[in-house]
Amino acid sequence: MALSSSSSSQKTWIVHGILAGTAIAAAIGARAYLGRSRKFRSRVVGIIPARYASSRFEGKPLVQILGKPMIQLASTLGNVAQISSLTVVATDDERIADCCRGFGADVIMTSESCRNGTERCNEALEKLEKKYDVVVNIQGDEPLIEPEIIDGVVKALQVAPDAVFSTAVTSLKPEDGLDPNRVKCVVDNRGYAIYFSRGLIPYNKSGKVNPDFPYMLHLGIQSFDSKFLKVYSELQPTPLQLEEDLEQLKVLENGYKMKVIKVDHEAHGVDTPDDVEKIESLMRERNLL
Repeated sequence: MALSSSSSSQKTWIVHGILAGTAIAAAIGARAYLGRSRKFRSRVVGIIPARYASSRFEGKPLVQILGKPMIQLASTLGNVAQISSLTVVATDDERIADCCRGFGADVIMTSESCRNGTERCNEALEKLEKKYDVVVNIQGDEPLIEPEIIDGVVKALQVAPDAVFSTAVTSLKPEDGLDPNRVKCVVDNRGYAIYFSRGLIPYNKSGKVNPDFPYMLHLGIQSFDSKFLKVYSELQPTPLQLEEDLEQLKVLENGYKMKVIKVDHEAHGVDTPDDVEKIESLMRERNLL
């Protein structure tokens, strides 16, 4: 898949509060947990968690998009991103593994017991021979995510020593305000996540979407401090996480900080078979072939 340099250069991403001065006060306490060094969080690995079983779209990673399996497009994005030295696919299914090996991707087999992509990333991390400081979870069902966004999410975590997790949001279209499949996010004035919800947040007294309010849509791309990733998998599920069915809420409910960047990106994921044709049409328009 060729990436258009002109379209990529036009994409802008804005990192909220990533200047070093914004985190100085919290850095001293964070060092004790994270072990900050001169090369703070410099070793980065990209992991693409992929499973075959899905209630809405079985075998989704292998669906053909313009003649290529979708997992290959995600692998290409991870390799184009400049921030990571290695991109691997983590899966529990031999069909996905065989497909990935066929186009030259590195594959790590993980257990079927992983409850979500984050736990799969952790298991894959433990099986890697080299040690890494940051794991960036690249979503296999968002083939239109820009490599610059992958890099931006990692950089946001690297310069926020008090955060253990980072992710990205973009502008939410008013017509998607009440769609539970569009996860919303609110952040504080330093760019740290306050809450994520399938419902509309903030929710005003009228009970209607305010077309003038800058609602934010959560994108699936996220990165973790590698030490915290191991802690995350040991944490018990939390009430808000279970109620909203959003794994990032377990991070917030346990008191950890999550850095958020805002990016200029029109989200188009593949959730159902009907989405494939839409993605193909957009890729033709953008010359991402």
